[in-house]
Amino acid sequence: MLEWLQLQLSAALPGRSASDEQFKRLRDAELEGLAVAFRVRLCAVAVIAVWLLVSTAWPRNVYYLAVSFVFLALSYVPYATRHHRAAWTIKLACTILDVALITATILLPPLGDLASDWPIQTRTRGPEFLYLLLLLAESALTYSPILVVWTGGIILAVWSFGINTLYDRPDTVRFDASGTMSDMQALERFLNPYFVGLIQMWVQLVTTGLITLILAIAVLRSRNTLISQIKDNTARTSLARYVSPDVAHAMGDGAPRFGEPTKHEVAIMFVDIVGFTRMAEKRSPEQALNLLRSFQERGCSVLFPCGGTLDKFLGDGFMATFGGVQPQKDAAERALSCAFQLLDTYAAWSEKRRRRGAQPVDIAIGLHFGEVIVGNVGTSERREFTVIGDVVNVASRLERATRHLEGSLVVSDACLQAAGGAPPGRKVAHTLTIDIRGRNRSVLAHVF
Repeated sequence: MLEWLQLQLSAALPGRSASDEQFKRLRDAELEGLAVAFRVRLCAVAVIAVWLLVSTAWPRNVYYLAVSFVFLALSYVPYATRHHRAAWTIKLACTILDVALITATILLPPLGDLASDWPIQTRTRGPEFLYLLLLLAESALTYSPILVVWTGGIILAVWSFGINTLYDRPDTVRFDASGTMSDMQALERFLNPYFVGLIQMWVQLVTTGLITLILAIAVLRSRNTLISQIKDNTARTSLARYVSPDVAHAMGDGAPRFGEPTKHEVAIMFVDIVGFTRMAEKRSPEQALNLLRSFQERGCSVLFPCGGTLDKFLGDGFMATFGGVQPQKDAAERALSCAFQLLDTYAAWSEKRRRRGAQPVDIAIGLHFGEVIVGNVGTSERREFTVIGDVVNVASRLERATRHLEGSLVVSDACLQAAGGAPPGRKVAHTLTIDIRGRNRSVLAHVF
């Protein structure tokens, strides 16, 4: 029954068939709440145990300490079984036992010689009812408003049953229902140790009901906030499958000016598999796509840690930017370092393929740095965050220039200078001037 109610309460999430991951994260948060509740109860019992040692005479304090440890043991059961499929049902049952144990401890005297000679009715007059409210506060730690309402309801039912049981005892003194008593007579009856009044009980019940309602609303609000966060994180994760993670993160933050056209300096990188068309012709479609997927996964595993943005996949290659989404002072240095890491990664992959008898893979990389226009392009139905400008065209042509140059990486002099030179251990093979078709000025480039 509770599982059904929990699912109904999770109705704010999309359908289960489409949001299993969201439901799992919500359930994990609830189960973590059970663990937190146990740890909080452990601390509370420790504080109460110290208080009992100070405030209660021996050996009666031993009795109440034993009750405290039984109370702690009851909380361990739902904690230990929190991953069981019936975890919430077990928690509900243990809540009934918790309330019953505390109520019995408050209203019933200790066993045997530990009991005092005071009438049992006097046990309704102390402040110990507040211990039950600790259970209510604990239930609020589980992100479950249902558990809060359940706990409050059990407290109301069990406590009123206990008070009414004492009220109905033959030796209990009550107010005169006729209302003919004088003030002094009422005071004398109130001070009688056998007196039990219902006014105090109703105040306790009404207060507990209001606290239950307020806590349930607060927990429901917290739960809705949690669901919104889960949905937002899931949406970002799903979005990151189609765009670069940093773009997905920036879009998820809801930045009002995200994608507005702006100009700043960006490093542009083009990466391509040399001769992929010929390689694909000798393979089945599945084999060709698997090869391309391996290339892309290895590239992204290097690109993202370096702070690069995947602008787009280009068939058998991809375009990446550094400093496009968020300006980076070291964009050129990051891009150059990433380019060498890509060469090393793809070289290791190619060697691995060669050892198992597969055709090796050659990679070409072009790198340029300069001012570009950054922003959204497209229509109102389909937009894309990208960079445009002469720098993009030059980087693409530098990558194509590797076909007739003795090197896998061609870096413009502008990018190399902005990066502060080549990284340690990397040497320029040769430097040359490359003419770019459609561009009046040639580009000074370095081949690695």
